Amino acid sequence: MRKISFIAAALVLTATLGPAQAPPRFEDRFTGKALRFDMYQTGDAKSETLTIDAVYEEPLWPETRTRLVDPFNIGRYMLKVYDLAGNVLIYSRGFDTMFAEYKTTTPALEGVVRVFQRSLRIPEPRKPFFFVVEARDKKNIPHPVFTQAVDPSDYHIRRETTAAGDFIYEPVVAGDPKTTLDLVFVAEGYLASGKDKFKTDVDRMAKALFETEPYRSAKGRISIRGVFRPSPERSMDEPRQRAYRKTVLDAGFNAFDLDRYMLIEKDHRLHEIAAQAPYDAIVVLVDSTRYGGGSICFDYCVTTTDNSRSLEVFLHELGHSFGGLADEYYASEVAYNDFYPKGVEPLEPNITALLDPANVKWQDLLSPGIGVPTEYGKDAQEALQAERQARRKAVAAELAQAKEKGADAAALKTIQDRAAAADKTTQAKIDEIRKTYAHLADKIGVFEGAGYAAKGLYRSQMACIMIANPKLEFCAVCRRALAAMINYYAER
Repeated sequence: MRKISFIAAALVLTATLGPAQAPPRFEDRFTGKALRFDMYQTGDAKSETLTIDAVYEEPLWPETRTRLVDPFNIGRYMLKVYDLAGNVLIYSRGFDTMFAEYKTTTPALEGVVRVFQRSLRIPEPRKPFFFVVEARDKKNIPHPVFTQAVDPSDYHIRRETTAAGDFIYEPVVAGDPKTTLDLVFVAEGYLASGKDKFKTDVDRMAKALFETEPYRSAKGRISIRGVFRPSPERSMDEPRQRAYRKTVLDAGFNAFDLDRYMLIEKDHRLHEIAAQAPYDAIVVLVDSTRYGGGSICFDYCVTTTDNSRSLEVFLHELGHSFGGLADEYYASEVAYNDFYPKGVEPLEPNITALLDPANVKWQDLLSPGIGVPTEYGKDAQEALQAERQARRKAVAAELAQAKEKGADAAALKTIQDRAAAADKTTQAKIDEIRKTYAHLADKIGVFEGAGYAAKGLYRSQMACIMIANPKLEFCAVCRRALAAMINYYAER
C-alpha cells in the first residue's frame, strides 16, 4: 500500500463523473468479501492524525449491496472509497469515533493528546482504490484528513481466518445476511461458566427489541446472533471505585470522567470478535448489575445486563449506534464543550437548532395547529426547580448552623418541616403546570431542550426513549429514522 498526497486526494474529491450511465452491478466492482481497516486516531481539540495499523480481509460483506453511497449524511466523519482508475465514488458511509467525543472535552481543549482505536469496514473492491476519511469542521463541512491508495491484491492485507473458537449463538436468523438487518451481541465480562446466562441475556434483549417499534414491525427482517468469549474476571472496570477487572474488551465506566458512561477502548479486538458472525450493528453486553452504558454512532453500543433499567439503556444506546439518533435530554452532567455549535443545524434527524422555523426538520409530522416552537411550561417549571434547589441549599446551611449552636431536636425538626412544606408547595405548582400542558403528551411539535442544551436545541415530542419515556417508546421522528435505517440494511 502506498500513500498519496492531499493534493491528489483533492483531485479525487473534485473529479467529475462524466455522462450518466446505468450503475454497475455490485459483483462487477466488489468481490463479496470485506476489508477491515484497524486504525489509530491521535490528537487533541486542535490536531488529529489517523494511521492504519493493519488491514484484514473478512469472508463476507453482510451489509447492503445496492445502496453503497450513504443517503443519511450522519456522523462527524465520512468514509469514501473511489475507484483509482476512474476517480469514481463507489462506496461511502458516515461514522463517528470515540476521538470525536474526546475533542470536545476539557482535557482535549487544554492540549492533552490521546490515542483511540477505530475499525472501519468496506466492501472489498476488485481493483485498486482510494481510501479517504473526511472529518467535519464546526460548521459540519467535511474535509479530508486521511487518504491512501490501496491495491486489494497487496500481500500486506491479512487474509487469516476470522474463526477464533468462540461460541456462536444464533437464536434468530431471518434470512440471507445480505438482505437482512443483522445484530450481533458480543459478551464482555462473562466468566466461562456464564455462557448460558449470556444466551438468556441475548434472548431478553432481543425480546425487548421486538416489542418496540419500529423493530416490531420489521421482526421478520432482523437476525440476532451472539458471540461468546469468556473473560478471566467478571464485570468491567469502575475507576472511581478503584475496581479494575481483567476482561476481553477492557470495558470501563468513567469514560471522559463521567461516572455512568461506559465505553470500549479495544475497538480493534471488538471487531475481530464480531467478525465471526455476519453483522450490521454490534451490541456489547456486560455481565453486571450496575446502571449505565454508552455508544459510538455507527460502531457499537454497550450496556450492562442485570440492572432494572438495562433494557431501557440498551434501546436508548442502540438508537445512537444503529440509528444515528441524538440525545434529547439536557438536564444532565456531560463532559462536552460546544458539542453542537450555535448557529449550525445538527446532523442527527431527531433534534434541530430551528434555524428555519418555517421548515422544521420534521415539518410533515407536526401536529395540526401546534406552535413552533412549542410552549410546554418548561421555563416556569425550571424556575420553580431552581428555586427549590436554592432553598434546599439554604436549609442545609441553616441546619448546620443550628447544630453548631446546640439547637435541640425540636428546633431542627421545625426547620425541616418548614422546608418540607415549602417543597410541597413548589411541587404542587410544578404539577399544575404539567397538568396545563398534559394535552401535548402525544403531540408532535418543537420542544426546547435537547442535545445537552436547555436553550437553542429542540426535540419533537415531550417523551421518547432518547430522553425518557416510562412506556419505552420512541417518538414518531425517531421511529421514522430507525425504520429508514432498518430498510437500508434489510432490503425489501
